[in-house]
Amino acid sequence: MTPLMLGFLGLPLVLVLIFLRVPIGLAMLGVGVFGSWLITGSFNPVSAQFKNLTYSTFASYSLSVVPLFLLMGQFATLGGLSSGLFNAAAAWLGHRKGGVAMAAIGASAGFGAICGSSLATAATMGQVALPELKKYGYSGALSTGAVAAGGTLGILIPPSIILVIFAVLTEQNIAKLFMGAFVPGILAAIGYIVVIMIYVRMVPGSGGVRERLPYGHRFRELAKTWPVLVVFVAVIGGIYAGIFTPTEAAAVGAAGTFLIALAARSLDRKSIMQACLATASATAMIFLIVLGAAALNSFLALSQVPQVLATWVGEQGFNPWIVMILVLIFYLVMGCVMDSLSMILLTVPIIFPMMSVLDFGLTPDEFGIWFGIIVLIVVEVGLITPPVGMNLFIINSMAPETRLSDTYRGVLPFVASDMVRTAILVAFPPITLWLVWMLY
Repeated sequence: MTPLMLGFLGLPLVLVLIFLRVPIGLAMLGVGVFGSWLITGSFNPVSAQFKNLTYSTFASYSLSVVPLFLLMGQFATLGGLSSGLFNAAAAWLGHRKGGVAMAAIGASAGFGAICGSSLATAATMGQVALPELKKYGYSGALSTGAVAAGGTLGILIPPSIILVIFAVLTEQNIAKLFMGAFVPGILAAIGYIVVIMIYVRMVPGSGGVRERLPYGHRFRELAKTWPVLVVFVAVIGGIYAGIFTPTEAAAVGAAGTFLIALAARSLDRKSIMQACLATASATAMIFLIVLGAAALNSFLALSQVPQVLATWVGEQGFNPWIVMILVLIFYLVMGCVMDSLSMILLTVPIIFPMMSVLDFGLTPDEFGIWFGIIVLIVVEVGLITPPVGMNLFIINSMAPETRLSDTYRGVLPFVASDMVRTAILVAFPPITLWLVWMLY
C-alpha cells in the first residue's frame, strides 16, 4: 500500500475510533504513530521523531496562552463577574418583552470577553440566568435555547482558546485573529437578541417582563461591572497597544481576575486549589489532543495527503465559493457529532492548505484570518446543533424540568440566525477584516 493511500485511510480510521468512544487525542496519536511506522518501515525513526515532536509541540510559546485563559475564566467565575454582568443587563433590558433572555445574551457576550471557552460560558451563565428566566415566566424552550446560544459567544468574542489553537496550526497572528473575530461576535449577539424579540411576539406566553427599574438603580448595577471592563481593556487593549504579547496579556488577565475574586472575598485555599486543578485538567485534555493532532499531522505530511489535495484542487479550476460552501457544510455536519476543538485539530491541517490555493481575492494573511473566523463560526453553530450540541446538553442538565426536545426546538431560531450571519460574512469578507485593516 502506498503512503498516499495510507494517508487517505488515516482520517476515516480516526473517525471510526472516535465513534467507538476512543478519546480523540489517543485516536489521533495512535493512528499518527502507527501510520508513520507503516510508511517508514521501522519504529526507530518514529520513536525518535515522536520524542522531538513532543518537545517541539509543547515548547510552543503560543500554547502557553491556553492555561492562562482557562485560569482567567475560573477566577472570573469565582469572582461573581457573571452575576454582575447579568444583573446589569437585566436592569436595563428586563422590563422589555423578552428582556431577561436578552440580558442573558448580553451577559454571555461580556463574560465571553474574559473567559474564552464556550462550555464554561454556557455553564456559568446557566447558573445565573436560568433561575431568573424561570422566575419571570419564560418557557423552558426559550430559556434553555437562549442560554445555550449565548454560550457560543465564549469562543467567538476574543480572547478565544479555539482561535489560539487555529493560529498555532496555521501560523497566523493571534492578535489579528482576535481582532477579526470581534465584529462577527458582536453581530452574533445582536442576531440572538433580534431572534428573542421575534420569538416572544410569535409565541405568546413564552416570555415575561420584569418591573421597570429607576435609572439610578440601573447605573448602580452598571457600575458594578467595572472589573469586567478593566480586565477586557487590560487584555485586549494591551495587545493592540503593543504593551503585551497575547501570552503576557493572558497572564495579566489571570492575575487581574484573581485579584478581583480575592477582593470579592470569594476565594479561599480550597477554591483556589479547585480552580488550579480544573485549569490543569482542562489544559491536559487540550494538550493531549494537540499532541495527537501533531502526530497525525506528521503522518499526513509523510503520506503527502495535504500537498496532493492542495495541488489537485488548484489544478481542477473549481469555483472557490462552491468549494467554500461545501467545506462549511462539512464542518456543520461534523459539528453535530464532534466537539469544536477536536474538529479544528483534526481537519484544519488538511483543509487549510487545500483552501489556501484558491483565489478569493485576498492576500494569504487576509485569507487566513477570514477563513479562521468563518470556520470558528460554523464550529460554534455545531455546539448548539442537535443531536449532539454540547451546549444543549449542559444547559438542559441545569433545567431538569425542560425536556431535551423543547431545548432543541428553542435553539433552532438561534441556529437560523447563525446561518444568516455566516452567509453574510462569507459573501462580504471586509466585514470580518475591516478592523484588522484599520489597525494593521
